[in-house]
Formats: sequence, C-alpha cells, structure tokens
Amino acid sequence: MSGVPGRTRRPDLPLAIVIGAGGMGSAVARRMAQTHRVLLADIDGEAARAQADSLARDGADVHPLACDVTDTDAVAALSRMAEGLGGFRSLVHVAGLSIAADDFARILAVNLRGPALVAAALRPLARPGASAILIASLAAHSFRPSPAVIEVLAMPAAPDLADRIAGVLGAENATPATAYALSKVGLLQMARREAADWGRVGARIVSLSPGLIATPMGALAYEKSAGKRAMFAQTPLSREGAMSEIADAVEFLASDRASFISGTDLLVDGGLSAALGYPQG
Repeated sequence: MSGVPGRTRRPDLPLAIVIGAGGMGSAVARRMAQTHRVLLADIDGEAARAQADSLARDGADVHPLACDVTDTDAVAALSRMAEGLGGFRSLVHVAGLSIAADDFARILAVNLRGPALVAAALRPLARPGASAILIASLAAHSFRPSPAVIEVLAMPAAPDLADRIAGVLGAENATPATAYALSKVGLLQMARREAADWGRVGARIVSLSPGLIATPMGALAYEKSAGKRAMFAQTPLSREGAMSEIADAVEFLASDRASFISGTDLLVDGGLSAALGYPQG
C-alpha cells in the first residue's frame, strides 16, 4: 500500500506548487488544494509542515518542503521533488519580503532572484496547459526605473543582482523600499520576457499584482511606511483586500478559463492604481 494511513493521497489530481507558507501563501495553497495535490515549499520547513498538516486534516493531499529559493541546491531539490510527483500543472510563487525586512540585498534576492531560479528550474517540467503565476505588487505599477536599472533587471538570476543594481542606483538610493519596488517590476518584466519560452511547451506565465491586502506581513509595513498609510486613505473601496480575493484571482489564472492569458499582469488593487493616477481635488 503506497498511501499513508490517516493521510489523503490523490495521485489522480494535478500538482500545484505553491512557494510560500505565510499568510497569503497559505490562503493560495488552501484554495489550490481543492482541485490539486499541493507541493508547499517555504524557507521555514516547520511552517510548511504545519500548514500541510492543517490542510491534510481537511482532506487535502499536501507535500511540505523546506526550500530557500535563493539557494540553487535547494531549488534543484524542489525541482526533483516536483518531478517525482509527476510534474506540475500550476506554479504559484508567493514568497517574498516586504520593506519591513529592511535589507536591500535580501529583498531583491528573495523577491526577484528566487522566483527567477524557481521558474528556470521548473520550466522543463511544464506540460501543455501548465501555468506559472508570480505574485508581484501594485508597487510595480507606480515605480519607473531608469533604462540602466531595467537592463540589470533583465538578468534576475544573476548572483550579483543586488550589487549590480546598487551600483547603478548609488548607495544613497539603495533602500529597502526601492529594492521592493524594483523586485516587483522585475517580476512583471520576467512574465513578459519568458512568455515565449513557456509558450513553446503550451504553458503560460503571468504576474499578479495585489494592492493593499490584509496580511500579517503587510501590517508591519504600515509601521515603516507613511506612504503606505497614505495610499490606504486613497483606496476607492475604503478597505484592504482579503487574502481570499487574491486566491480567487490565482485560481482563475491557473484555470483553463485563463488559457489565453500569458505574458501579462493582473492588477488586483481595489482601484488604487486608478485613484493614484487620477487624484481627486
């Protein structure tokens, strides 16, 4: 018997790989687990196992894995596990650091280099109908990097990514807030740049940009960012989004209903980008 007593195994279901077991990652994993087996990876292996156990109690088939997406060996192990599970139907890269991390290089490594390494390692496992969804941010829509920075962002897997960007920006501009915005701009660019490569195997890659979403990590950012507090005051719907609303958008993008959507970004921000672009007097 290949199963584990007391643990549901559903080899008949397609595999969804969810990177990140934090608040939003857990919400996405729970949603995907309704129609997929889930490989749930996080740098905190205990957190991944705890979320997997919680989902398993509800009857989901979830495989936890400790994985630092900035470590090439760890990403290779992720790819091997996915291959052992038969390849994937959906990849949702949620893991990321907010400006509360207060570390320019680490934010770029986790938010941009990590997704680039993961996408490159897993793309060979993509089959027709597969999709990769990169969680970006509204910040990518309100930040305009210089052409020199954009050129560096075009090579997101480079080991010296942060150093190269800091060299272009200058030390005084290499702040956590800048790192966060640039990392998300890089994800939008990556989805566009790699759409053709994924399309050659009949697969898709997109980015999804949440606005202000109620998450534990996001709450910390309000303490460090007066700008974020000001944006909240301008949100047309007068509230933060719910993690379940991001899970709704992910579920759609991963489904056959989105089968002609690739190489683009879905902005899920309650109208905030529009309000910032057309301020009221």
